Amino acid sequence: MEFLRRFEPIWLVLVIIAGLNWAFAALFDWNMVTAIFGSGTLTDVVYCILGFAALMFVPRLLEDLHVPTGRVRPTGA
Repeated sequence: MEFLRRFEPIWLVLVIIAGLNWAFAALFDWNMVTAIFGSGTLTDVVYCILGFAALMFVPRLLEDLHVPTGRVRPTGA
């Protein structure tokens, strides 16, 4: 888990880029990723990387919301 925490600044930048892309697409009908990389396989790879970056924040979100991630074991007799 510590290994993933080292990359949090990178994931954060990628999530911000993805959010800006969605905002530009919704407000101005302009897709930043397609404008930079064209339409093709490279654009699909970029979208996969941005989605993966968003998924990397799920454990952090659960931790901040104090949601237990492990299995709860009953205690007592």
